[in-house]
Amino acid sequence: MSPGDGTRAVHAGVPAPRQGAPTLPGPVFASHFHLEGDPAGADYVYGRYGNPTWTLYERALGELEGGVAVCFASGMAAASAVLAPLLRPGDALVLPADGYPAVRSLATGHLSERGVEVRLIGTGEAPSDEVLAGARLVWLETPSNPGLETVDIAEAAARTHAAGALAAVDNTLATPLGQLPLELGADFSVSSDSKHLTGHGDLILGHVAVSDPALAEGLVAWRTQTGAVAGPLEAWLAHRSLATLELRLERQCTTALALAERLLFRSDVKDVRYPGLPGDPAHEVALRQMRRFGTVVCFTLESRERAERFLAACRLVAQATSFGGVRSSAERRARWGGDDVAEGFVRFSVGCETPEDLLADVERGLDLSAG
Repeated sequence: MSPGDGTRAVHAGVPAPRQGAPTLPGPVFASHFHLEGDPAGADYVYGRYGNPTWTLYERALGELEGGVAVCFASGMAAASAVLAPLLRPGDALVLPADGYPAVRSLATGHLSERGVEVRLIGTGEAPSDEVLAGARLVWLETPSNPGLETVDIAEAAARTHAAGALAAVDNTLATPLGQLPLELGADFSVSSDSKHLTGHGDLILGHVAVSDPALAEGLVAWRTQTGAVAGPLEAWLAHRSLATLELRLERQCTTALALAERLLFRSDVKDVRYPGLPGDPAHEVALRQMRRFGTVVCFTLESRERAERFLAACRLVAQATSFGGVRSSAERRARWGGDDVAEGFVRFSVGCETPEDLLADVERGLDLSAG
């Protein structure tokens, strides 16, 4: 019988037991390593090339993703390692029009200025044959941030490959315990580990997982050449945090569904989005490819002022721009100006608080903000 997600997360990447050694070795701080003679046979030669702490964390991620993982200094460093070296002048990139703004800005700014054709499609839209014609890479984001739209990864990846292109999936919102892009046919599974995988809102990290060893070699080469390396302490903290990933997700996803269901019954809350709701536009696809529906719930209040009053009235909810942490957080997403959302659109990241306490706090905040 295959081990459960909790067992896999607790033991992922942990080395074989050795008398007198810790179960998870502490971080290795080194800019250089002892190196005599020919460096070809040495495991570690210089801090920008590799680190034992990265190795264990990458091994853990590879076990959870079902592939080979390469860690990076941030989620955007991970995304850039897929996009920048792969795309050349004249290549075409297919990208969600309302996905993560930083990826979109990199594509429509840096890459477009250097001759890459960027073809924008809807976040919940599978690329058409016309859009795929001549494309080099298709970037999918499912569920999308912040709209929570879903795309059928298996179908999109199959059609992408038939067109001669590669498929990358931003899997940050789902995590490898919620969705396995590589198993569904994607070439790259990309994640900002600053979110759920580390789960405490206290570090920046990212990774890319692949099935093809040649793609992994290219990612490592890019990381080495650009210096987009993870700090050993960050990698160690992230690996330590994986042990509670399944526990955190179980609490957060369960509460997220309860919150979404509760919001549906309020007449002053519009457009509640959560892939786990049977009536949600994303539910049918999510049901096919996701094992957990995520920790983020989105909804719209009637105005900017109402949304801001609501956020200010909540006692257990921090106003912050990230998601996936043990402490609930939320923001009025339109304040950034880069997303196609209403002024009263709220992206709510459900934490690990006692569910009844969090739900009561949200209800109280909504009641007080109604004036």
